[in-house]
Amino acid sequence: MNISSTTSVVAWLEKFQIPLYLLALLIGAVVGLGAPSSAHAFEIAINPVLIVLLYATFLAVPFSAIGASLRDGKFLLSVVVLNFVLVPLVVFALTRFVAADQAVLVGVLLVLLAPCIDYVIVFSGLAGAASERLLASAPLLMLLQIAFLPLYLWLFVGSELVEIIDIAPFVEAFVLLIVVPLVLAALTQALARRRRIGTQIMDVMAAAMVPVMMATLAVVVASQIDAVRSEGSQLFAAVPIFVAFLVIMAVVGWATARVTRQDVPDARALIFSGATRNSLVVLPLALALPPALSLAAVVVVTQTLVELIGMVAYVRLIPCLVPAHAARAPVRFETTRTNQGNPG
Repeated sequence: MNISSTTSVVAWLEKFQIPLYLLALLIGAVVGLGAPSSAHAFEIAINPVLIVLLYATFLAVPFSAIGASLRDGKFLLSVVVLNFVLVPLVVFALTRFVAADQAVLVGVLLVLLAPCIDYVIVFSGLAGAASERLLASAPLLMLLQIAFLPLYLWLFVGSELVEIIDIAPFVEAFVLLIVVPLVLAALTQALARRRRIGTQIMDVMAAAMVPVMMATLAVVVASQIDAVRSEGSQLFAAVPIFVAFLVIMAVVGWATARVTRQDVPDARALIFSGATRNSLVVLPLALALPPALSLAAVVVVTQTLVELIGMVAYVRLIPCLVPAHAARAPVRFETTRTNQGNPG
């Protein structure tokens, strides 16, 4: 395939990325339900595909931009307040509806109290958000959720649960999903400045971004959809909570950006940060809980499925909530929209 044909294929993939992501979700569901015995194999594949996805994502972010983002105290403070002050208040209010069922309650708390550090970077970038800000804030968010998650669980559930939670899966996920792809991306960018092979690798990964995202979505759904189906009746109360959380956090993130006078890309990044959760990282925590709380893991998986569909919608809707016409000026959120075309 020549360069012109490759460029055309990549352009087509980017143009139709949203329907392609929905197709990937559907394929994952069909495979997972049709061959439930394959779930374990797909579960093993989650981390590898995430590492590839995040490596490709990090390659697209200049590391000079990450350094500049770390010096932006206003954005970092906004992200911290949003995720560790405002989100817990919203979660506490929403979980009063399932407070009587401890397993469901624990699952909802585990996943909604942990801000996302991985595919939020990908989805926010598709919506024209400052994904480099979220990349720069990922280590801080990971460390703070390790510190604050036990505290919030103690406040919302009780000290007995905190004593049986192991933070080792958090540390492992941080190394595998952030440190490894970040270091590999930095080395590749350095290689590209000296050798053509580095530039070629970056071009290949940029062209593969949509297929890799499709593979990630399909693998996650295929690995977990049968478990969700088998526990469907017990998860009835959790689904509305997860949907409500996505809706509420879009408004809360928008308000936070307005109060702190973020520009358009940063405002969109704040909204995505507040709404996306660390389900793939907290899932090992939920799986390690005692048998009496085993349903918590399925609750976490359910949130993953709801959120993946929600993120596809966010990619289209958030640019409408925060229009691009005010880019690089303080957000004013006028109702007039501009024709933005493809948010990717």
